[in-house]
Amino acid sequence: MNYALTEKYLQERKDYVISAVSLYHPITVIRGENAFLFDTEGKKYIDFTSGIGVTSLGHANPELIDAAVEQLRKLWHISIMNLNYPSYVELAKKISEVSPGKEKKRVAFWNSGSEAIDNAIKVARQATGRHVIVAFENAFHGRGTYGPALAATGKYMPYKESMEPFSQGVELLPYPYCYRCPFRHEYPECGLACLDYMKKWFTHARYPPNRIAAFLMEMIQGEGGFVVPPKEYVKELKSFLESNGILLIDDEVQAGFARTGKMWAVEHFDVEPDIMAFAKAVANGLPLSGIAVRESIAEKVHLGSLGGTFGGNPVSCAVGLKVLEIMKRDNLPARAEMLGRIIRKRLEEMYEKYEIIGDVRGLGIMQAIEIVKDRKTKEPDEDITKKIINTARERGLLLLIAGLYSNVIRLHPPLTIEEDVLKRGLDILDESIKEALKKK
Repeated sequence: MNYALTEKYLQERKDYVISAVSLYHPITVIRGENAFLFDTEGKKYIDFTSGIGVTSLGHANPELIDAAVEQLRKLWHISIMNLNYPSYVELAKKISEVSPGKEKKRVAFWNSGSEAIDNAIKVARQATGRHVIVAFENAFHGRGTYGPALAATGKYMPYKESMEPFSQGVELLPYPYCYRCPFRHEYPECGLACLDYMKKWFTHARYPPNRIAAFLMEMIQGEGGFVVPPKEYVKELKSFLESNGILLIDDEVQAGFARTGKMWAVEHFDVEPDIMAFAKAVANGLPLSGIAVRESIAEKVHLGSLGGTFGGNPVSCAVGLKVLEIMKRDNLPARAEMLGRIIRKRLEEMYEKYEIIGDVRGLGIMQAIEIVKDRKTKEPDEDITKKIINTARERGLLLLIAGLYSNVIRLHPPLTIEEDVLKRGLDILDESIKEALKKK
């Protein structure tokens, strides 16, 4: 074991990396292998983070390495705005073909989720001639830029602290977070009160429908704690949008690429988005993001208004092509759904054992538990949540924290994780909850 090396890297991070870049797990990893990570001390961890839902095909996937090396030997970089190259065009075609809905899609690429969201909003505003974007409380749409993606993020601390003024023209509505309904209702008895509020209050008090360009929505909130809206809500919202000429921007940055048991999270709700933003898993960790836009909408966007020097890098696009090939060949949406059933069963068993688990939720392999002090009051318990995650790390399992109150433990294992490794990780989670409760 090399404790000195561990301390060296952590100290140098403290000395040279701006402190605003947070670090939750105080370890330094040097190598990955599918669902495992290895640190400088030689310790092996089961990775239930996947780089925040990015390395869906595992760490150091040999097929993806081969695809990257092959492209590196041909062409490292060229700007798609100056010269055309195959991997960009081929990936755009493939993304168009697998995008939800019947209408053909036009595609463009960038580097990060924030950029994808910002540019999706550009398209919506140009195509409609309207400027207002409606997003949701408890949402996360990015902090990598200072544009509308940040303004649309519905959690103030730490993402928006002391950063006012935000990009104009972005409004936030309550998300259908049924476990913590801000109207204090219960679903389905509520009759979708949050949707009723939007129709009968927001559109009169804030902006009428004819001023709204688009609604920006995660079909399952990621950083918000894997909150899944009622299917009925999404379908009725889409009907309202269509009747008022308002576009639906589907943020698939975290939930896309098979993680929910379908290729896209929106497919669970039987609606077709007008614009879809994606990133994270598209190139399994190489910088790549993009948007897929219905062709009839894309035709209204002005020439030269979209682009970026590095967007759609040749190597990232080549890896993206291989990612899609593997997902189709190995039917990874079905595998995510199957693994998700294993996870859900174990989490529901833990719910029965531990009163601190207030809610179990998610889709596919994207599952979470919300930790509370009391199931009746639903008071969040951030402290015990941290203890569970820290204990799990000590036992060799890496987990992610999430939620408006930082009291949600979310599970983001790769889609390629072996079943026995997945089950061992769930065992560690169970053991960590038990141990954390003893220390409480």
